[in-house]
Amino acid sequence: MKAIAPVIDLIPTAPVFQELDVHVDRQHRVCWCYLRPSHRPCFSTSMLDELNQWFDYLRRHGGTLDAGYHVLASDTEGVYSLGGDLELFRTLIQRQDRDGLYRYGRQCIDAVHASIVSFERPITTISLVQGDALGGGFEAALASDVLIAEKGSQFGFPEILFNLFPGMGAFSLLSRKLDAKRAERMILSGDLYSAEELHELGLVDVLAEPGEGELAVYAHIRRENRARNGFAALRKARDSVAPITYEELDRVVQIWVDAALAITPRDLRMMERLVSRQTQLGRRAA
Repeated sequence: MKAIAPVIDLIPTAPVFQELDVHVDRQHRVCWCYLRPSHRPCFSTSMLDELNQWFDYLRRHGGTLDAGYHVLASDTEGVYSLGGDLELFRTLIQRQDRDGLYRYGRQCIDAVHASIVSFERPITTISLVQGDALGGGFEAALASDVLIAEKGSQFGFPEILFNLFPGMGAFSLLSRKLDAKRAERMILSGDLYSAEELHELGLVDVLAEPGEGELAVYAHIRRENRARNGFAALRKARDSVAPITYEELDRVVQIWVDAALAITPRDLRMMERLVSRQTQLGRRAA
């Protein structure tokens, strides 16, 4: 269920999107962006293109919108995002298409970095997770200033199951929020973690009851508004002490491309099974 607020407006000057649903709550100064995948609930190239268009719009027009907060959520029941487009990965790897893999990786880190730097605006970025956030979906959630998750949501990085690693920001983001050793352990485990477990670790900032995620977003906004100057200053200090630069993300993407091109036919068969799982979950959630 989407947020119910007194004033919800469409944004007539924004681009027209097919895989995103964007609107603004002007009373609370919140821009909402719901992922609305046309096929599997993963980051297709078309969705990433729209997401980057939207983030660029916020960078250029955030002041006109008077946006203080941005929430990235999902329109797919029970799924935030299942991550990267594994079917595309498999095709590009089979073709040994280095340029294609790198272009996809760049699309991903363009979106991740835009969220990390809050679109170069005084905007608090919030991820609202109401279901599964896997691989790139987990990375997208971690890229926000605030991660709000409903109880029962699941997170994880399955990439190690097909002999790869999440290369679009996972290690950088987890290392900043936890430490390098725990980041490695989480990425290499391939395990699923509940929202409750990640709340105990400090990766989930706000734990909401099922069905109450939007209410939790507004509760956090009320809390932050009482000391917004302090919240903003602390985040600037964090970014100064432990910055995540675009150059760092790009170097990791290049390592990811090399690793992807080196995986074996056996690994590709495992990837194919996960593609089928993505498709099944997408159909179930539709």
